[in-house]
Amino acid sequence: MTKYILISGGVVSGIGKGIIASSTGLLLKTTGLKVTAIKIDPYMNIDAGTMRPTEHGEVFVLNDGGEVDLDLGNYERYLDVTLSRHNNITTGKIYREVIERERKGEYLGKTVQIVPHVTSAIQDWIERVSKIPVDNSGEEPDICIIELGGTVGDIESAPFVEAMRQFQFRVGYDNFALIHVSLVPDMHGEQKTKPTQTTVHALRGLGLLPDLIACRLLAPRLLENATKEKISMFCHVSSNQVLGVHDVSSVYHVPLLLQSQGIVDYLRKRLNLTALNVPEEMAQKGLSIEARWKAMTKAQERCYDEVKIVLVGKYTEFKDSYMSVIKALEHSAFRVQHKLVIQWVESSNLEPPALGSDPAKYHDAWRAVVGASGILVPGGFGQRGTEGMILAIKWAREQKVPFLGICLGFQMAVLEWARNVLGVQDAQSTEFVPDTPNPFIIFMPEISRSHMGGTMRLGLRPTIFQGTARAQLSSTLTNGSANSPMDADGAANSADIPSSPKFALESPATWSKARQLYGNVDRMWERHRHRYEVNPEKVPQLEASGLTFVGKDERGERMQILELKDHPFFLGLQPHPELCSRPLNPSPPFLGFIAAACGSSVLAEQLEEQAQNYRPPHPEGSMVSEETLRERTMEHPVRGGRMSGWGTPVAD
Repeated sequence: MTKYILISGGVVSGIGKGIIASSTGLLLKTTGLKVTAIKIDPYMNIDAGTMRPTEHGEVFVLNDGGEVDLDLGNYERYLDVTLSRHNNITTGKIYREVIERERKGEYLGKTVQIVPHVTSAIQDWIERVSKIPVDNSGEEPDICIIELGGTVGDIESAPFVEAMRQFQFRVGYDNFALIHVSLVPDMHGEQKTKPTQTTVHALRGLGLLPDLIACRLLAPRLLENATKEKISMFCHVSSNQVLGVHDVSSVYHVPLLLQSQGIVDYLRKRLNLTALNVPEEMAQKGLSIEARWKAMTKAQERCYDEVKIVLVGKYTEFKDSYMSVIKALEHSAFRVQHKLVIQWVESSNLEPPALGSDPAKYHDAWRAVVGASGILVPGGFGQRGTEGMILAIKWAREQKVPFLGICLGFQMAVLEWARNVLGVQDAQSTEFVPDTPNPFIIFMPEISRSHMGGTMRLGLRPTIFQGTARAQLSSTLTNGSANSPMDADGAANSADIPSSPKFALESPATWSKARQLYGNVDRMWERHRHRYEVNPEKVPQLEASGLTFVGKDERGERMQILELKDHPFFLGLQPHPELCSRPLNPSPPFLGFIAAACGSSVLAEQLEEQAQNYRPPHPEGSMVSEETLRERTMEHPVRGGRMSGWGTPVAD
């Protein structure tokens, strides 16, 4: 029987429920248990795909193309698992399911109501998803962490709270525990407990009794014993059920903070975890994770050398817009044992008009770019600030400053090259100028123009490194050969591919840093989220001038990685490698970028290490051909003017 741990929140939102949920899951995983996670978002949206990043933070993309809340990124990073779009529940998804069932007559003429129909749909969803394997073991998880978004008492979350009240009886006392996260404000040096008392009373009034109360303190100050005793007295829990979660130097210390307060021992008794059969192999794996995590956090505290990265973006006023980018940079900095310093530059402040409208911001922005050890241009949508991105990329290319461009940053690197190397001054993207005479970036032909949600190139996709045996095979297939060897999942049978010494000497595979970082493989997999791509008609012109696309799709038609050979580190990727970074297994492009920013010797060391030891974070069964992956994702290609997918087909 799966054990369930519900994480709820009170007083205010955004105080760290996601980190506490992830940390709890990680600690249970160190005992050898298999852990999965579900995030409940009470908003009416079907998913997070159409939300502004400045309002709700980044949109996290999963292997199956699900566009979900950023907290699922925390779960994947901490637990080293691969989740699906079903691990993110929204009010929109639940209501859609209930209404579709009602339209099919599955309720047999009954009046459809919030209780029991909506609450039952929520419980059924949780129970179904909690059984799905999320790691390479292929087995059902032992533990399911459920995070309830928002705060207790919100109108929109009421059906989910009621569903959880019912769910505790459905699964039984020994299989359900509740951790309530509450704010303990510090006013003039006194830790106030009244907000926590109030929210716990509200929770108890709704039929849920917390087993643990995690008290968030927005300062480095510890939870005082007197405060803990007072919360214990007025919230009907013992003092050992009250945990203090104060601000620490890094969120990666939170699991150790919770561990030091006995959370694992408490949950082991409360949920009777000793009754679960943990194989010796899993127990040893858990101990290894714990040892490596502790070593990572200790090494982090001893980092004194700094690496300064300038992030040139469109949404810099809200840092959660780039949550996964930040985490990927942190993971890479841990690996090279440097202290990460991120300088945020709003890309529009680099543009000439800013010199007239706000000279201080203009000069501050350029001062940061000029002094950077590395320049990162992440993803985004829309024209605002893109000219500033192009200027920053030009500086990185000409001054030999390590550069990494992701999605939009990759596309802007193409435009920068076209304008300043090819001399096509009006090179543009049709996203910004639809009728441009020189479209170097174009709208993908199979993507719907009328619907926004779930209509991009989404999810895990393979990239073929050019100059490899697999690239030769892909080229042969594209040119129409009927005798090209392929295995069942679209993989090349390299033993049947003729080799060419001349081809090997001239190929990017012999010098590509990107390929070395991915372990010198023929192909790799990363997650995508984009509607625009490099114009295939412009590729010969770009490559003839020295811009090498070292990674392409399986048909060799879509450009996915660009790289400059005679540059310390100049790399652009159409996919989002930050989404698959792990604290103990950093994203290869980010690791290479950070290492290059630390110096050529550090980069050489990491290239050698990655070439020998890199292992992808994806489950074995997910690393298959693009055609197979497309069938599994939420990508909606247009077919004859209509959009396919789970929604009602509509005219384009």
